[in-house]
Amino acid sequence: MKDEFIVRIENITKDFPGIRALSNVSFKIKKGSIHGLCGENGAGKSTLVKILAGVYSHNTDEGKIYFNNEELKFTHFSIHQAIKKGIAVVYQELALVPQMTVGENIFLGREPGEKSIISWNRLYSDTKKILKKYKLNIPFFAKLSTLSVGQQQMVEIAKAVSQEVKVLILDEPTSALTEAEIDSLMEILKHLKDNGVTCIYISHKLEEFFRITDNITVLRDGQVVNTVKTTDTSVEKVITMMVGREMKERFPIGNRKPGEKILEVKGLSVDDPSAQGKTKIKDVSFDLRKGEILGIAGLMGSGRSELVTAIFGEYGKQITGEIFLEGKPVKIRSARDAVNNGISLVPEDRKKMGLVLMQAVYENISLPNIGKFSNALSIDKYRELKECKKYADNLTIKTPSLFTITESLSGGNQQKVVIAKWLMSTPKILILDDPTRGIDVGTKYEIYKLVNKLAENGIAIIMISSELEEVLGMSDRIMVMHEGECTKILDRKDATQEKIMAFASGINNYSEV
Repeated sequence: MKDEFIVRIENITKDFPGIRALSNVSFKIKKGSIHGLCGENGAGKSTLVKILAGVYSHNTDEGKIYFNNEELKFTHFSIHQAIKKGIAVVYQELALVPQMTVGENIFLGREPGEKSIISWNRLYSDTKKILKKYKLNIPFFAKLSTLSVGQQQMVEIAKAVSQEVKVLILDEPTSALTEAEIDSLMEILKHLKDNGVTCIYISHKLEEFFRITDNITVLRDGQVVNTVKTTDTSVEKVITMMVGREMKERFPIGNRKPGEKILEVKGLSVDDPSAQGKTKIKDVSFDLRKGEILGIAGLMGSGRSELVTAIFGEYGKQITGEIFLEGKPVKIRSARDAVNNGISLVPEDRKKMGLVLMQAVYENISLPNIGKFSNALSIDKYRELKECKKYADNLTIKTPSLFTITESLSGGNQQKVVIAKWLMSTPKILILDDPTRGIDVGTKYEIYKLVNKLAENGIAIIMISSELEEVLGMSDRIMVMHEGECTKILDRKDATQEKIMAFASGINNYSEV
């Protein structure tokens, strides 16, 4: 029966200049279900979501979308109309106002009241009812800036359901969440489903589909590969559908042979620049060898990113301890000092810290290396483009041209641009802070192969990851952090997920766990 499906997508096609993003996409979403949508970066997921949310129109002569058996007329469809129909999106980058309270954010632009006078009592009583109904455990008077990322995401969900949402789309909802927050989100989604809300769930963490979804649609190169019941498939089958080939191994087998010590950190402590008197990194010591991959694991807030950013010279003013590079003491007070000493950092947030999104691909790659192509009077554009093309080709960056604006690339290809620009600086030490976050399994595998190859060529790698499987699959040794301290350094052969989680939780004697 047609009314069993709340959304029916029929032969949707979407073109951008020089590229077809979606080609004859068709599938159905059942009412009251949680429907998974997956595919590699560039497969068309984001484009499809933006069509459903009223951000884009599809080609008006090709395809139709029915919502509650009513055809959506996309020539006049908009974000406002999508919300009015009951379609809302919680994006990976949350659209909230940090200085406002939870209640103010939920009703922003729709504040209850009369004659331009806001009824604050009604606003907060309505907020309380919504949070209670959907079991969202957040304080409604709290300022958003005081909440964790997971709690802020709950505010986005509350904002959506307060507008009588019928279809809630979640785009990479767990990319910045702790394990406990992910568990809470799963419970919230189940409760939304019990209350008749249909969810479309997008994630690169395939295991999550098997925790929460009823059906999964796989996209590849802008086309639907298949829609299957979650109970009728497996992670391996989904990966095969996504990449178009069987992947027998998640992590490539490297041939690394770690050599002599290149970096030694002794007793590094760093004060928190945002909280006077608080120490963020506490007496951390470790070493790193040429051709080695040192993984850093820890729960969110453990100080992983702050540690490597301090080593790179871009975090903290009050720093004690010593750093030795190839046996000699060094003082690194800025990113320039780090790069001059052969240290490069691929940051956790590629969009805010790694890229100038409105610049071309070649401009981003050459940005920290522009001195290689310039003299006092001019830049040798031919040499610059030739060198950028070499790195773009080596990293298989999928882009129409080097002149393409970086913002238009998929997340995985943006990440490759960041890596390319730092490889061009010919580092001795490459620090990768969650380099595969928000990236599909196919592109992850390409990055893993690249990291292996760099290590095999003698570059020392520090790799932070929020995924324990990734840490175990890629590292020679694993340093575990808890509340700014190094609690353990494990050889890969001795490491397990259970051990890492124990030390990451501050349990220093694993034999007693």
